[in-house]
Amino acid sequence: QVQLLESGGGLVQAGGSLRLSCVASGSIASISLMGWDRQAPGKQRELVASITGGGSTKYADSVKGRFTISRDNAKNTVYLQMNNLKPEDTAVYYCGARTDRIFWGQGAQITVSS
Repeated sequence: QVQLLESGGGLVQAGGSLRLSCVASGSIASISLMGWDRQAPGKQRELVASITGGGSTKYADSVKGRFTISRDNAKNTVYLQMNNLKPEDTAVYYCGARTDRIFWGQGAQITVSS
């Protein structure tokens, strides 16, 4: 079992920045991949960014150049730095961790006002 605790959500104006954090606990040695999904009202849930244990990253086209995912293995934490935020980034952001299954955090609301 893996437990994930997210923090850092909030309200920001368009063009602003926020950083999400996700601390993993439990069977963390078995985690092969961590990432962030988001769910906007009326839209399908989508992958925002992911990072492997070796540091390889992937991003959704909509956030490339604006969002950066990183991880601190010593702190069992993954971050999502979000810059130049847009109203269309408004969503609930979920931290995920993959072992032989996928675990999810409780979600963090990000609201970007125009």
